[in-house]
Amino acid sequence: MDHVSHVSHESHASPELKADCSSCFALCCVALPFARSADFAVDKAAGTPCRNLAEDFRCGIHTRLRDKGFQGCTVFDCFGAGQQVSQVTFGGRDWRSHPGTARAMFDVFPVMRQLHELLFYVTQALALPAARPVHAELRSALAETEELTRADADALAAADVPALRAGINTLLLKTSELVRAKVPGKKKNHRGADLMGARLAGADLRGANLRGAYLIAADLTRADLRTADLIGADFRDADLSGADLTDSIFLTQAQLNAARGTADTRIPPGLARPAHWAA
Repeated sequence: MDHVSHVSHESHASPELKADCSSCFALCCVALPFARSADFAVDKAAGTPCRNLAEDFRCGIHTRLRDKGFQGCTVFDCFGAGQQVSQVTFGGRDWRSHPGTARAMFDVFPVMRQLHELLFYVTQALALPAARPVHAELRSALAETEELTRADADALAAADVPALRAGINTLLLKTSELVRAKVPGKKKNHRGADLMGARLAGADLRGANLRGAYLIAADLTRADLRTADLIGADFRDADLSGADLTDSIFLTQAQLNAARGTADTRIPPGLARPAHWAA
């Protein structure tokens, strides 16, 4: 991923929820560990710069990550946490020029990523008219979480993220129920189900609960996933060719990046068609 230093964001602004690698000090390439696997060509310890990272915070193989065995890098999404930590929490001081910041910066990055992921889900829930009965509570949760993203490193490190996540998850569950209740007929419940390699081509999954479902390498070609709750569903190597994910809820860019698709796969607005998908 490309990384260069950038000017600081206004500290009072709402955090961006899409990664801006040009404003980040390559935190995902340094702070996080990865193990040699189908997703990563080598082992790397947390806090150790990836061997492909250049001095200017750019990835030396950015355009060839998949070819070089670093598919995991093309799937990862920080939801904008990288630039928030780099430019707001640490005020534009990078870990190379200010090595004293390194440990705290690397420790805070995973915390910030969780907060930004929660903000992504809450923001999406607030855009759903059917969830209006919980909008007030969602706005309160949004404000609380945004305030925490602007805290200093010590406060972030001490934050009780699991408690915050639990409270927000309750609201997201209510949102899901309200939205999916608008879909006529009986909805399928595959919450947490093991659907690895499942043959679901052309399946009617409108309004289905697929929260946390394991859909690794599942055949979802031409499946109808409109208004399905997809939070936490594992789409690694799932085939979404021709599938309709219009109006699916809580789908992330990382989930799409992990899957396979085609030009006729319909995705929600605000998400990008992955470059590795077939034409």
